[in-house]
Amino acid sequence: MKEKIGGFILPGLFVLAWIFTLAKVTPTGASPHESMAIAAVHWLLYMAGFVFIISFFMHSVFAKSTAKSIGWETNGFQYELAFSALGSGIACFYANGHGKHAWIAISIAIIVFLFLAGVNHVVEMVRKKNFAPNNTLILIWDFGMSISLAALLPSMIHYAG
Repeated sequence: MKEKIGGFILPGLFVLAWIFTLAKVTPTGASPHESMAIAAVHWLLYMAGFVFIISFFMHSVFAKSTAKSIGWETNGFQYELAFSALGSGIACFYANGHGKHAWIAISIAIIVFLFLAGVNHVVEMVRKKNFAPNNTLILIWDFGMSISLAALLPSMIHYAG
């Protein structure tokens, strides 16, 4: 039951970022006068920062239960993922307050990582019939975040603020 509920956290934060954007809630580090696209960048990076920090703890401190919820076994690569997630989380928070060049840099890393992680989860579903909640629901986060940031890249590039 915990795994099923936990599987909704990441997709929920992605959806929440878009709800806040569409509701015109000014994100931390943003000006209320910025465009909706730039507000979306702020919200997505803010939520991504939290998710990556959470991912660090889940893949390190709670490595065994996290692996099980994904349908995997704990191994050394899971800890490497945790360390990468920690760096990504910190970078998201940094980028959120440091303008378009920082946004673009971390967005490229997030787009590539999450899109390919999503592809890996789909491959697990097809080849290994792995339909564990945290191997399937994560696709909303992986593809939603990577596609959203890719779609917002032109706005980041042309941002004049």
